[in-house]
Amino acid sequence: MTHTSTLARAGIALAAAALALAATAEPAAPQGLVPGAVEKAAHTLITPASLAGPIRFLASDLLEGRGPATRGDELSRLYLQTELEAMGYKPAFANGAWQQPFDIVGIKAQFPKTWSFTTRGGKVDLAWHEDYIAASAQQKEQVSVAGAGLVFVGYGIQAPEYHWDDFKGQDLTGKVLVVMNNDPDWDPNLFAGKRRLYYGRWDYKYESAARQKAAGAIIIHTTPSAGYPFQVVQSSWGGEQFELPQGSEPRLAFRAWATEDAVRRLVRSAGFDLDKLVESAKSRDFKPVDLGVTTSIAFTNTLSRVKTANVGGVLPGNDPKLSPQVVVYSAHHDHFGVGEPDKSGDKIYHGAVDNASGCAQVLAIARAFASLPQRPRRTILALFVAGEERGLLGSAYYAQHPSVAPGLLAANINIDGGNIFGRSREAVLVSLGKSSLDEVAEAVAKSQGRRLEGDQFPDRGYYYRSDQFSFAKIGVPALYFSEGTDIIGKPAGWGKQQHDDWELKKYHQPSDKLEDSWNFDGMVEDAQLDLIAGWLIAQADAMPTWKPGDEFEAARKKAIAALPKN
Repeated sequence: MTHTSTLARAGIALAAAALALAATAEPAAPQGLVPGAVEKAAHTLITPASLAGPIRFLASDLLEGRGPATRGDELSRLYLQTELEAMGYKPAFANGAWQQPFDIVGIKAQFPKTWSFTTRGGKVDLAWHEDYIAASAQQKEQVSVAGAGLVFVGYGIQAPEYHWDDFKGQDLTGKVLVVMNNDPDWDPNLFAGKRRLYYGRWDYKYESAARQKAAGAIIIHTTPSAGYPFQVVQSSWGGEQFELPQGSEPRLAFRAWATEDAVRRLVRSAGFDLDKLVESAKSRDFKPVDLGVTTSIAFTNTLSRVKTANVGGVLPGNDPKLSPQVVVYSAHHDHFGVGEPDKSGDKIYHGAVDNASGCAQVLAIARAFASLPQRPRRTILALFVAGEERGLLGSAYYAQHPSVAPGLLAANINIDGGNIFGRSREAVLVSLGKSSLDEVAEAVAKSQGRRLEGDQFPDRGYYYRSDQFSFAKIGVPALYFSEGTDIIGKPAGWGKQQHDDWELKKYHQPSDKLEDSWNFDGMVEDAQLDLIAGWLIAQADAMPTWKPGDEFEAARKKAIAALPKN
């Protein structure tokens, strides 16, 4: 556990203050936890106007959706850099650089309009866009797979710690694997019950299939298992894809999604019942099922090698011993650029909530830190990463090439989105239960008169879907909050309905725009929470720690052990 003397000295006996705050109608900065100057900065510099301004610019038509390596990408990076410079931050990267450029490979694949499969019952065709979406997993101009057999592999998971192996040593070289998009969720003592682990994420499925030397993988899409409707797959995967340059890692030929109805039709023609296949996978004894189906597919890729960049600025800490350690605030600056038009004809994927709002919050927090008469003990890094929507590319690159040694990265506070519906009674910590940062979050939430809750949609695996995951993989604990749904002044269930409607109608779609209907009060309060939490982390005598046995604890110990000994 991390040293809590800072919190103790701050006095977490805040019950009366919490009750008073809960009764107010206006957002209030935390009281009693931090110096008055920090409270003042939270009040005066994190406001609806200070958030709306950057969002208005970043989500404007002028930036054309901030697609990687586009003019809009360059403009957004220059804007964020100059904002940090004006605040008095210093360049975060080597040789006085504000930006950390890196190569990405653009892959624009041309898949067949009809994908044919030969089954025992005859030929089955899947239609591009309606039935299946796919992306190339190879960075070359022509890719083909001929006469590959389909094998149903259940969850496609190998997890020794849970005594689970869906492959059972079978040779799957050159096969096309059909895989479910979740992990075992019916027993809280098996995996993590309803809480999605990385084993249940689509990226793990493709990585797992590649380790089996498969030719390709088809994930069965359902809205509950993915956490979003198929239209999100269509908009996110249908255009040009970007990756870091290919290395020596195992790779498939293609990565595909198919609707549940399409897969059901396919396996029925092969003489199988999809529901029975799925049920059979819910056992440690499951073995891969050869479906007796073959397929061939060929497609061409238009390749480009371009550059994007992370943007970062540092505010050096004032403690000679602790200033080499860094508290990282992160938000991704990219979105999907210009793509398929929606029903209104709009082709620009504006990304206002996702994630112009996160950039705006990090800017406001950075400005608050810069305004303080005394800087925090640890260094503050404001980091805006590229390519999150394309597979956490910018944060992955930063994790591979960090500006300081991973063992000196005290914590990450990642902001991906914002509350646009109003103040909430709860503070939702997606990362709850993973590290000693829970204590910080609990204290700050209580000081705001809010209750701390864990992920409200644990089956969707949000922890592994944004940039804190890249930091966690190199051992850095993270605070990752999501918007609350228990909205003050609204009836029960209203907030969840708003969240669901937004995800259905605006998530990863051109309609994610700044609108007059937005209520910034909740976003303001959440950003104030992140500011205060970061201050406490920066001031504490010891760095945060993972909870014993957490999946990322070993990486933290390795990173700290690699630091030079004094």
